[in-house]
Amino acid sequence: MSTHVLRCNGAPVPITLAPLPITQTSAIPDTSDLDELLPILGADGSQPRLIVLGEDAGLAAVLTHLLRLERLSVEIGYVPVDRTYGSRAYETGTGSAAAKRAVEGKAAPTPLIRDDTGTVLVGRAAVTGAGGAKLTGEAYVDDVRLFTGKVAALHISPTLELPGVRAAVQRGFRKRRWIAGRAVQLGTPGALVVRDGIVAERTVPRSVFYRHNEPWLLVR
Repeated sequence: MSTHVLRCNGAPVPITLAPLPITQTSAIPDTSDLDELLPILGADGSQPRLIVLGEDAGLAAVLTHLLRLERLSVEIGYVPVDRTYGSRAYETGTGSAAAKRAVEGKAAPTPLIRDDTGTVLVGRAAVTGAGGAKLTGEAYVDDVRLFTGKVAALHISPTLELPGVRAAVQRGFRKRRWIAGRAVQLGTPGALVVRDGIVAERTVPRSVFYRHNEPWLLVR
């Protein structure tokens, strides 16, 4: 197996990962760093494995690039420093425990959740109106209507098992009721989408998150 570590934003390196080859990159890995690294992975004919040491947004950027390059055959280990939405969704653990899993674990096909911009979601998306105002519109999870009218926010998250994605509406301080499905669709006069902590540049009239037809290979 050909294993390499992508260290995002100077994240502390667990002892388990220290002997492995490491590439330094920013919190959101630049595509040029990935393009230089990918030919090295599996160059000896072995199964390539990339361990992402960082946060959800960094892993999402890696998976988005692999999706666009049609390289989802690369095994991916995830080592977050602290608990994140992604570490909870995929039950990876954190720090040294996650590092041990990423090195010694086995890769399994895992639902890949993307949106209509081609961006992968790893942990959590939050959708509100412009400027954080209430969200107006209508949303469905598959054929189930999630809401119509106004809500504080719409939250979307991947799941480890099929059908792959779930969504919940935030209404004040009420407990959220999550609904799982293959796709979440929203129609609205204007929505601001925050994916894994990254705020979109502009509002949109429509947003769709759905399970891609090909899974990614998560090492656990």
